[in-house]
Amino acid sequence: MWFKHLHLYRLHGAPTLDAADLETALEAQAARPLGGAEPRRLGWTTPAGRAGSQRLHELQGQRLMSALRQERLLPASVVREEVDERADEVETREGRKLRRKEKLAIKEQVVEELMPRAFVRSQRVELWWDTRRGLIGVNASSRARAEEVLDLLRETLGSLKVTPLATQTLPMRAMTAWLVDAGTRPADLMLGDQVELKAKGDDGVLRARQVDLDSEEIQQLLASGRQASKLALEIEGRLAFVLHDDLAIKSLRFGDALIDEANATDDGDDALVRLETDFLLMAQSLGESIDRLIDWLGGESGQALDIRVA
Repeated sequence: MWFKHLHLYRLHGAPTLDAADLETALEAQAARPLGGAEPRRLGWTTPAGRAGSQRLHELQGQRLMSALRQERLLPASVVREEVDERADEVETREGRKLRRKEKLAIKEQVVEELMPRAFVRSQRVELWWDTRRGLIGVNASSRARAEEVLDLLRETLGSLKVTPLATQTLPMRAMTAWLVDAGTRPADLMLGDQVELKAKGDDGVLRARQVDLDSEEIQQLLASGRQASKLALEIEGRLAFVLHDDLAIKSLRFGDALIDEANATDDGDDALVRLETDFLLMAQSLGESIDRLIDWLGGESGQALDIRVA
């Protein structure tokens, strides 16, 4: 249940749906098997998998939903080989070279025929909705995947005004300052051992892992004008993560104390109780940590745009 990544969004005028109405709305957009030639589909599924039937779990204002993304995998090499073979047959039979438009028509026919037989890859993407803070967090490795799920939620609710969470101080500026001057670091913030430094010119990106970020070598790179675009951080032993310059939080690792607290809870071998226990502890920890992070970055910016995904 524990999230690995987090893309954060601010809600503006969130719909006031109770749990029952939201569950009904999610059911209307439920995941279903891909149709014959359907290349991909996204729908809501049960966060507990086969252990539960609910598409929404809500505890103390924290909502958990899960989207199922299904996509047919049709390798380009397979399509190209089949197109070339069919084109060669036509050219040999008719004694002429096919025009580009004719080859494109063959390609469309090949894709249409092969698509129903392609392998299907399924991926679950969890969404956390903190109704008290007006925040949404999507457990996705990329912002594109996160916005696909937001688009599904928008379609489910009819409308949804959200913006990527933004702060007064740019994350890159703050991360660079924390690296350059230890005195600027918040008291309960510790550096990890991973960093990505970007140069202003054409020197590219430098990535370093398992290094002392206070080392002279790192300081020299910073003095040359490089800035931190990714930085491993830890909050009081509660949460470790890599902060990105777009405020994405990745490679989440929750502290031992929190995991021990979750494990110490008696769930009676009930998978739903275990899911909800872990989720609530995780959501509370994330909410508190995000509050701190926003504060360290100078507070939240006042930007308010309606993000719509095509």
